[in-house]
Amino acid sequence: MKERLAYATSTISPKRAAELRAEIESFHVEYCAALDANDVERWPDFFSEEATYRITSRQNALLNMPVGLVYCEGLNMIIDRALAVAHSQMFAPRHMLHVLGITRVLQETGNTIGSQTPFILMQTLVEGPSTVHLAGIYHDRFVREGDRLRIASREVVHDTEILDTALAYPV
Repeated sequence: MKERLAYATSTISPKRAAELRAEIESFHVEYCAALDANDVERWPDFFSEEATYRITSRQNALLNMPVGLVYCEGLNMIIDRALAVAHSQMFAPRHMLHVLGITRVLQETGNTIGSQTPFILMQTLVEGPSTVHLAGIYHDRFVREGDRLRIASREVVHDTEILDTALAYPV
């Protein structure tokens, strides 16, 4: 992961990158809309069968540490996480809002696309102000399944050092 945090030159043409960026941004629009609407049970629909999902700190990523605050391997673990969050919330009610930066498309190999997208995740507690919940970058590998993209691997590398206890919610 250390190498993935360093600047990497895109290996595809600017024209193809723009086409793929539009497709990835359409994916992100739906992904974030589902989570921002608190439809966490729909979250697994965005992942491939063999997907991995990990949330880790920038420091862990730089040190190539496999430890993550959240780690799911395979769609069944992602489904379990979604159901646990949806049916056993143990944190105060809140509204989440994803704000995404410009996606960098790094590579395309066969039906796989590698990209990085910066994000800020805002939260508003029902009885409190809006705050930055988490900030970082999605390091994604998408796979094309039919006419749609699915996440094959999402590593959420966060810059935020002091974390809220409600990080159980998908990012």
